[in-house]
Amino acid sequence: MGLAAGSGSYFAFVAFVFFLYWAAPARLVRLGVILLANYFFCARYGLFYLALIPACGTVDFLVGLGLMRFENAAFRRALLGVSVALNLALLVGARHMGLVVNPRGWDWIFPLGLSFYALQALTYTVDLYRRDAKGTDSLLEYLSAVSFFPTLQAGPITRVTELVRQLANRHLARVDGGRAIFLIALGVLKKALVADFLAENLVNRVFDTPKLYSGAEVLLAVYGYSVQLYFDFSGYTDIARGSAQLLGVRLPINFDRPYLAGNLTEFWRRWHLSFSNWLRDYLFFALPGGRTKVMPYLNLVITMVLGGLWHGITWTFAIWGLLHGVALAATRGWWAWRGRPKQASPLAILGTYQFVCLTWIFFRAGSVGNALDILGRIGSLSVSFENVTPLFALALVLAAATFFVPKSWYSEVMERFAASPFYVHAAALALVAVTLRYFGGSASAPFVYSRF
Repeated sequence: MGLAAGSGSYFAFVAFVFFLYWAAPARLVRLGVILLANYFFCARYGLFYLALIPACGTVDFLVGLGLMRFENAAFRRALLGVSVALNLALLVGARHMGLVVNPRGWDWIFPLGLSFYALQALTYTVDLYRRDAKGTDSLLEYLSAVSFFPTLQAGPITRVTELVRQLANRHLARVDGGRAIFLIALGVLKKALVADFLAENLVNRVFDTPKLYSGAEVLLAVYGYSVQLYFDFSGYTDIARGSAQLLGVRLPINFDRPYLAGNLTEFWRRWHLSFSNWLRDYLFFALPGGRTKVMPYLNLVITMVLGGLWHGITWTFAIWGLLHGVALAATRGWWAWRGRPKQASPLAILGTYQFVCLTWIFFRAGSVGNALDILGRIGSLSVSFENVTPLFALALVLAAATFFVPKSWYSEVMERFAASPFYVHAAALALVAVTLRYFGGSASAPFVYSRF
């Protein structure tokens, strides 16, 4: 059984690591605590991770040492190639090992997806190859950072050199602890009260059997899924960031009100920021022809298709990536011809959101046929809300309304909470527990991105 983020066992684990980490008398002991916590976290999903992850991490560490010490260009490219091949094999193998070893048989997937680990590991070797950062000579430092357990399941993807730097410092102010508790509590509420509720009460049923619902109900479920996915993934990010901050590590922000973006370029600067930045820095900029007139547009499409396939090697994810890639290229082309608007209009924001929701259909659908069934039901223009409960509609409206809350309000509430006495923090956690007990769903579903 794993330590799923948001579960009671996960928070007990985080609390235990927190006290052990800050009680450690020396830096090497603290790093050892982190490393043991990382590997315990992985071992709960399968003991084979205790061999797989240290082995892969050691290879990347040795590649990093070579990149730091050798200047020969051909040898450096060969070293980087080893790291890229290793992590791509890990990424594909973790998803489709069954097809690799038994092409005509069943497809087996690792219980703990390693996609985020692979992308995070590549930041280290690519940064050293480009000489964009300084590496470490300590295997303990590297292994503690690359497999840092709050980021292992679903990010946010963090540069390993940045994690090494932060783990080298020992500092946790009282307000940092307050911010961490605020983030964790907020993440749990996002997941349990919004994401799981919307999924259980309409979204999952509609996507599973769209032909049983009216066009209006299917459309409402698509909007519901857009809100569910945001609250699910941003809720996980909040929990991960709060868990890391309890250990003195600040992970990057992953979302910035993405559904208020006025175009697709802005959307990807607001949605899953660590992933979109990774695609830009480590894939798009690495593709050839960046200084030509045509290739940057084609490279955008290639980047987004590969970004879609990273979620899974299926036609639905490929189509999702292709739609975003073409739309991004078209946006860039339009700006090159007509100039970039200084400010997004409400119509542009609404249009961008509609396009994003359209593409979410392919992201969520189990197959292309399923996606076409959903689109067909919406196109039928049939209207009935028989399967939509007033509570679902209220939850959807209230959740969507939070997108319009000024960021300054959010920051002000968090800072006031962080500065409050410890008994306020304790009371808030108790209130969250009571709220989940009486208003949460019957069972907590896994985080959507934990399967990627």
